[in-house]
Amino acid sequence: MITDTELLEARARLSAEEQIALEDLETKEWIESLEYVLRSAGRDRVVALVEALERYAYKHGVMVPYKLRTPYINTIPADHEPPYPGDLELERRIANILRWNVIAIVQQANKKAEGIGGHISTYASIAELMEVGFNHFFRGHGAGMDRDLVFYQGHMSPGVYARSFLEGRFSEDDLAKFRRDLTPGPGRVVTSYPHPWLMPDYWEFPTVSMGLGPIQAIYQARFMRYLEDRGLKPRSSAKVWAFLGDGEQDEVETLGALRVAATEELDNLIFVINANLQRLDGPVRGNSKVIQELESVYRGNGWNVIKVVWGSAWDELLAKDTEGVLLERFEQLVDGESQRYAAYGAKELREKFFNTPALKKLIEGYTDEDLETLTLSRGGHDVKKVYAAYKAALEHRGSPTVIIARSVKGYGLGPSAQAKNIAHQVKKLTPEDLREARDFLGIPVSDEDLEKTPFYHPGPDSPEVRYMLERRAALGGLIPARKVSFTPLNTPDASFFEEFYQGSGGREISTTMAFVRMLTKLVRHPEVGKYVVPIVPDEARTFGMEGVISSVGIYSPKGQLYEPVDAGTVTVYRESKTGQLLQEGINEAGAMASFIAAGTAYAHYGIPTIPFYIYYSMFGLQRVGDLVWAAGDQRTKGFLLGATAGRTTLNGEGLQHEDGHSHVLALPVPNMPAYDPAFAYELAVILEEGLRRMYKEGEDIFYYIPLMNENYPQPPMPEPRAATREGILRGIYRFQESSLKKPKARVQLLGSGTILNEVIEAAKLLEGYGVAADVWSVTSYKALYYDAIEAARYNRLHPTAKQPKKAYIAQALEGSEGPIIAASDYMKALPELLSGHLDRPIHSLGTDGFGRSDTRQALRDFFEVDRNHISVAALYMLKQTGKLEAKVVAEAIKQLGIDPEREAPHKR
Repeated sequence: MITDTELLEARARLSAEEQIALEDLETKEWIESLEYVLRSAGRDRVVALVEALERYAYKHGVMVPYKLRTPYINTIPADHEPPYPGDLELERRIANILRWNVIAIVQQANKKAEGIGGHISTYASIAELMEVGFNHFFRGHGAGMDRDLVFYQGHMSPGVYARSFLEGRFSEDDLAKFRRDLTPGPGRVVTSYPHPWLMPDYWEFPTVSMGLGPIQAIYQARFMRYLEDRGLKPRSSAKVWAFLGDGEQDEVETLGALRVAATEELDNLIFVINANLQRLDGPVRGNSKVIQELESVYRGNGWNVIKVVWGSAWDELLAKDTEGVLLERFEQLVDGESQRYAAYGAKELREKFFNTPALKKLIEGYTDEDLETLTLSRGGHDVKKVYAAYKAALEHRGSPTVIIARSVKGYGLGPSAQAKNIAHQVKKLTPEDLREARDFLGIPVSDEDLEKTPFYHPGPDSPEVRYMLERRAALGGLIPARKVSFTPLNTPDASFFEEFYQGSGGREISTTMAFVRMLTKLVRHPEVGKYVVPIVPDEARTFGMEGVISSVGIYSPKGQLYEPVDAGTVTVYRESKTGQLLQEGINEAGAMASFIAAGTAYAHYGIPTIPFYIYYSMFGLQRVGDLVWAAGDQRTKGFLLGATAGRTTLNGEGLQHEDGHSHVLALPVPNMPAYDPAFAYELAVILEEGLRRMYKEGEDIFYYIPLMNENYPQPPMPEPRAATREGILRGIYRFQESSLKKPKARVQLLGSGTILNEVIEAAKLLEGYGVAADVWSVTSYKALYYDAIEAARYNRLHPTAKQPKKAYIAQALEGSEGPIIAASDYMKALPELLSGHLDRPIHSLGTDGFGRSDTRQALRDFFEVDRNHISVAALYMLKQTGKLEAKVVAEAIKQLGIDPEREAPHKR
């Protein structure tokens, strides 16, 4: 047998010409062999054969380069495109009518109110991508559980409104209200972008905050599978479609969760990237090709990638290109150059693109009109190419699909906007642009009416409208549409939480552990238990949830393919295909997206899942605030639970971990009640009421509740329970009244969360100074603030009312004596919200500044919220009101070991 060395030596003795001839022969034989397999066994067999060859090569030390990029051509060759099922001419006509009406919507709006804004160019670039979906793929509510969820690219919303106008869902009066949410008169609210809060029967997903649509789409697709695997939803062929911009891919949230979709094999997820090559200011990647870059990113993350780069007008040239010169020129192309051809047309293309003899030969006989067609012939505007890509994505199995379609921003909008850097900002077209757009789109508007930019409707019985309605009827009805229908739950009442109302019997436990016990009990509830969705970003053990993991299991679509190291223990790490808990890893944005998916399942599927998202409080509202705002917009239900909360309560972790401001960050979201419970019974009341309001009464709210990790005895619920319950829910109740006989003075101490314990101890200290201190638990400054500003607003607008409204905080403290001192583990700004709504000043103590790592005692002294500082604050306020002499306060400062000269915490 000839050895490898002998073969190498024999080859080396060949002349250069002989070596070239041999290599050509080898290449020819290999290609012929591959061609035989392709023709006789098909593409799948070719793939398997190539993979086998790669494995063999790797085994023998050959490092085959891993190519993430394929040539800059369409993934699906022209000869593999399926027949187009629709009426090409009618669909072209419909898309152009929609483009015109988008111009009319935005132009009319800005004529009526200069600067009101709106976007024309995005829809001009995405029309065909959307219309192929509307006419042949997107299934509506009539498809039942097979209906698709569609995330619409936010800036193209006028195009969706234009379609609804032709379908008869919107009138001209409605379109005239675009971006005029508050303007009276005929017509419904037509929002700037997709906003379910403002259009609750229409939009399902807010998407215009760049990057939030993609990550939400991934976790919606994942939650769809979760519901199916747990038996809460029948298995279906439903898809999640997300239409995204190429510039949007720069957002961290867009690309950050791609591996989740691939790892979980979410072949029910399809991304469509509208690669019009431009963002707000200019090219997305002027010096390279964004499509090629994105192909690498998505392929590298395990996605199926389908590129739709060139339109049908290029097919003839590609077929003629037997030498590969056109493919080579495609590879040299950069997006900044490509943009110029769409902007400046045939002359530019002939001179700059076809710039070699071989390329010029390819276009022999081509007129300027032919070349003009080429400049705009991009895959994203060719419905046949788009249909082929969508069909392939629909049929693909085993991984998510991304379709990257090249288009022209401002397509058909005339010389001022088409493919120009200013395209995104164009709100009104010049008369010249309007004429060109009208002629290009074929809209029957006279020159006399052109300046008015009228809406165009071909008539309810026109072929275009009939076709649109027929296609939507075949696919399950008109979309977008948000149709909420779920059976209210019989949520647990007070008796279910009775053990928590009774306190811990002197045993020290944290509110976190109390919550875990409540959660464990809830998942066993006969009616609501199956709907509970615990969500944790890799901190379950930190929160004492090992038992929850072992009892309900972690959801894994693959089940558990290994035996865990703690098998046989009561806290075994159990993964299951029917697991109930979503363990999201170190990924708060993904966990928040799961929370939104679970919290909106009632609207999408009629399945009222109840998400409990438990996380490190510092890494909640601060880190994913934009997603929290989106949750509010889309009417999410559920509970956000910021565990290990409090600037001084999480004692050892230090500056990056200690949360003293999440309650301030909770203020902006109007449909998110925020509470700060100190005791287990308070938490139980809040959970009971939250479940009732959201899942029995159907309110579109979600809760923020911090949980603490400090252990202390949990007292029983004060009597009368009904009054305490009302106070807990409305924000304040008196926890204890001082029993000091004949006090020198009286103060009112307000405490929240664990700092309430310091307030209770301060009340004892103050008795030593002859001061009676009543202790109040403030469970929600936000609730008190909203109530106070509502009362103030009513009084301002009803100056002649016989009975002015009084804020609940004023009612609660009415008749009490002495200054008010409020202390919490959060910023002083929180209690200061109540200033001006009381009959006396409020003196606030809080934790402004960066956190530290130390004992709780040291931290509370540092931030001046411990019992000593609370006592001094009370004595000082009594001095300010003339009840005590200054020397009493000075002596107390000295006795309590407080350094009056040290710098304020927020400066250190």
